[in-house]
Amino acid sequence: MTDTARPSASGPYRGRFAPTPSGPLHLGSLLAALASYLDARHHGGQWLLRIDDLDRPRCPPGADQRILRQLEAHGLDWDDTPHYQSRHLDDYHHCLVALQNTGQIYACDCTRATLACESHSGTDGPVYSGRCRERRLAADGRALRRRIGFGSVVLDDDIQGPQQRDLQADIGDIVVRRRDGIIGYQLASSVDDHLMRISDVVRGADLTGSSATQHELISGLGWTPPRYRHVPLLTDADGLKLSKQNHAPAIEDDQAAANLWRCLTWLAQQPPTELRAAAPREQLAWAIPNWRRARVAAAAQQSMTLTA
Repeated sequence: MTDTARPSASGPYRGRFAPTPSGPLHLGSLLAALASYLDARHHGGQWLLRIDDLDRPRCPPGADQRILRQLEAHGLDWDDTPHYQSRHLDDYHHCLVALQNTGQIYACDCTRATLACESHSGTDGPVYSGRCRERRLAADGRALRRRIGFGSVVLDDDIQGPQQRDLQADIGDIVVRRRDGIIGYQLASSVDDHLMRISDVVRGADLTGSSATQHELISGLGWTPPRYRHVPLLTDADGLKLSKQNHAPAIEDDQAAANLWRCLTWLAQQPPTELRAAAPREQLAWAIPNWRRARVAAAAQQSMTLTA
């Protein structure tokens, strides 16, 4: 793994959008992509694209290309070549070996039933109990977890406000390699953000826990974490987050202008009425210089529904 220098807090802005190609983008993912894009472009930065395709069985052929076409249809042009996680396995395994050599990981054979029974509830969901931490199991055919320390992670999020997570109560020992050999999401994402020199991550508020986990993991590896900001989630009429799991409909390329307008409105950017039917690039040409995080922060205090 090439240990390239990444920007300091005052260095050049490099943002990213990282969809999983398990299906096409929906309005909720477009909202997050647009916020990330506008924040990067408004600050004169680069906007990179990462394809999170490590879990190949969940990624049907051609899904990544459809995502690329959707982004292009909405005028969201990325810098550099898209970063496919499946092409960087050596980088993740190099980091995994480094963690093994320093005694930071251990094998875990807990079943889903055991996890459901023994995990405790944290701010962002179930947290591993540490059951296998001292069992010294062989690594072959088992998941690998990284030992977590004590203390807390504080994210200086100027959209949602400061976010704090306790390492033991809210994060716990995270999976860095699944029992099927696939590298864990948190480790891969952390390595990617370092290698891609990402300075700022703008993502949905449902990923605040992941941001705290990755902040801790990146710091523990001796790297500088990005700055994290979280935009409000878009929900349906029943209050459920728009997601592929909830069968959110795909955005249509021929509705790009309407889709962008709706997302700008949900993000409280107050686009002028005359832009409603404008082409995507015309809308973005207005939105980039007029992007205001403070308006998104105000919107974060309200619910954003698909019927809004």
